[in-house]
Amino acid sequence: MDLIESLNWRYATKKFDASKKIDQATVDTILEAGNLSASSYGLQPWKLVLVETPELRQKLVEHAWGQQQVADASHLIVIARDADLTAEDVEAFVKNVATTRELPEEALADYKGMMLNTVNTLPAEAKDVWVSKQAYIVLGNLLAACAQLGVDSTPMEGFVPEKFDEVLGLDKHGLKSTVILPIGYRAEDDAYQHLAKVRKDINEVVVKL
Repeated sequence: MDLIESLNWRYATKKFDASKKIDQATVDTILEAGNLSASSYGLQPWKLVLVETPELRQKLVEHAWGQQQVADASHLIVIARDADLTAEDVEAFVKNVATTRELPEEALADYKGMMLNTVNTLPAEAKDVWVSKQAYIVLGNLLAACAQLGVDSTPMEGFVPEKFDEVLGLDKHGLKSTVILPIGYRAEDDAYQHLAKVRKDINEVVVKL
């Protein structure tokens, strides 16, 4: 499928076929697409938490308003943001840039200073909102990647983040769950797959100035 065809094909899957599993190579490709997502400064202030354990996912259903997709999908991806983005994170990023691009760290001093100014001066609440927004950029990439690969997905905000954090022990990793994405293959009897996709006409959403 080409890009537009695959995006027309995808829908928020309401019922997954629990017997169908995504092969590891495809899962790895989807995760790499997430890793290649854009982020402010390139800091990637998030992690992709891949939940495969059936018992864990069944526990999470009760904290997702009973939505069975969490347990029935082949895999569950939790996009979790850094609970506290710090100067140390900036330092690690600058070292990675310097190593990858074979540059002296001194050449990145101005860039580093700009990032540190943001991280050190933003109030905690504003910084958390800023970091949360980065998770949705990742979500968009994951949705498009899944569609291109013929994998079904359901972006979900309908869950209790604090309970997910507790069940998954995310606080031990310095993370907070932001948005979740069950991925797998649609059940044959999921009636939603047969509904026409409803979107505004392109001329209604594109504003030319």
